[in-house]
Amino acid sequence: MRVVIQRVSKASVTIEENVVGKVGPGFMLLVAFNDEDTDADLDFAVRKIVNMRIFEDEQAKMNLSINDVKGAILSVSQFTLFASTKKGNRPSFTKSGNPELASKLYDQFNAKLRATGIEVQTGQFGADMQVELVNDGPVTIVLDTQNKE
Repeated sequence: MRVVIQRVSKASVTIEENVVGKVGPGFMLLVAFNDEDTDADLDFAVRKIVNMRIFEDEQAKMNLSINDVKGAILSVSQFTLFASTKKGNRPSFTKSGNPELASKLYDQFNAKLRATGIEVQTGQFGADMQVELVNDGPVTIVLDTQNKE
C-alpha cells in the first residue's frame, strides 16, 4: 500500500463536473494498493496518518496531528502510484492491485479512517477524476506499508 499524504488548506475531487468530495484544512490522500496488502497494512497506514504530526503548533514547529487541528481527509484512489518506469518510456502498472481487491481495500481503508472520528471525503474508485488542492507548506509525505516508511 502506498499513500501520498499532502497537507492542504483545501482540496476537492470532481467527477463529470460534479464535486463529490471537498475538505478544508487537512489531508489530501492519494492511495494505491497491490495484491499483497493486508488488513495489517491498512491498520498501519491509518495509525500513521491520524497520528502524523505535520501541522504547525504555536512555535511554527510541525508538532500537531490532524486530530489536534480538527482537520478532514480527502481520500482518492490512484493505482498509478505503483507504476514501474524500469523499462522503456511507458509505465507498467503490473504491480498495482487487482481492481476488485483494491476497491475493497480502499473502502475498508476509508472506513477505518472514519472510525477514528475524522471526517473523510472520497473520490470514486476507478472513476476519471479531477483533483484540485492547495498544498499547505508545501508538505508532502509518501507512506509505503511494505517498507514501513
